[in-house]
Formats: sequence, structure tokens, C-alpha cells
Amino acid sequence: MTYQNLIVVGRLGKDPELKYLPSGQAVTTMSVATDRQYENAQGEKIKQTTWFRVSVWGKQAESCNQYLKKGKMVLVEGHLNGDESGNPRTFTRQDGSVGASYEVMAQTVRFLGGGGDEQSHEPAPAATSPDDFADF
Repeated sequence: MTYQNLIVVGRLGKDPELKYLPSGQAVTTMSVATDRQYENAQGEKIKQTTWFRVSVWGKQAESCNQYLKKGKMVLVEGHLNGDESGNPRTFTRQDGSVGASYEVMAQTVRFLGGGGDEQSHEPAPAATSPDDFADF
């Protein structure tokens, strides 16, 4: 047996979206951005943003939708949900370029301080924005 656990700490790229399945089950989808800074071999500072699509289920989905807004910091614990081969899901952007996204099936979402109305800090600009993601 193998086990996978992923922890992502980042900011919401847009407000969460809540939907109810025909069964009545609540699911909220969110986009979470993580930032990484480093220097390349030429000494230039590089800022890299990675976007994660997050799905949250049940009562926790309703809480996320009610209390979280764009810019809020969250800690998400869960597992990656890839395509049939276990790879990131690929999609075609409006400009025709191909992108890939990582989907996290959340087991736990913790609301962290900062972001939203309290701070003006937003995720760093990136080549891929949460609006580029294909529908769930």
C-alpha cells in the first residue's frame, strides 16, 4: 500500500465557487497560488508562482465558500488527483497554448491570517492565472 499526502500553503487567486451535486453533496473549488523566489546562475532574482486547483467537499466546502475570499491565505492538506495516467491535467487556453494544472482533493483546509481586505498583497503575476483553468 502506498500513501500520498500533500500540504500547500498559499493565497486564493479568486473567490471560491460552491456547487451542489444532484445528490445534494456540496463541493467548493478554489485556486491557490504558491510563490517561490530564487536566484539563477546569473544572479537574477526569479519569482515563480505555481497554481493549484483545490476541491473541497461536504460541510467544509460550505465553510470555505462562506469565509474565504480572493487573497486569503490557506493551508490545504490532501492528495493530488491526476489524469488517468497520474499526470497533471492538461488544457488549452483561450490563446491556443497548452497548460497543465495540479488538482488537490482537500481533506483539511485551514484558514490562515492575512490577505483579502486586511492586506493588499496578492499572488505574484504568473504565466498561468486561475482563470485559465478548465472547468471541473
